[in-house]
Amino acid sequence: MVVGAGAYVLLQAWAPYVFAPGALAFAAMQMRQSYEGSLMVVRRLRRIQLISDVLFLVAALLMLANQSNFLGLDYFTYIKYIHNNWVVVLLVAAVLQLYAGHRIANEIEKEAKKR
Repeated sequence: MVVGAGAYVLLQAWAPYVFAPGALAFAAMQMRQSYEGSLMVVRRLRRIQLISDVLFLVAALLMLANQSNFLGLDYFTYIKYIHNNWVVVLLVAAVLQLYAGHRIANEIEKEAKKR
């Protein structure tokens, strides 16, 4: 995903085709993980991670649409809703992912210290 996003900034035409499979693989990997414990905080944070995974996939779709406008939108609608909005979605997904990952690690460590 990082290579695809970085290549897009450098105006490489192949960037969305690297970012999209990376986002799909990352989301699939995280969706296969599960938490079997009883901490409600960790369960809530896992849901936040799953929302972040969906946002990564939306960012990939927007990146592909930004390159070719395959959705067939007229110019003003395209500019308003698609043009470079993948960056905002990617930023939100990354922040949610960092927050949830950090908090999950802390909560599990705190629970392990109690035992």
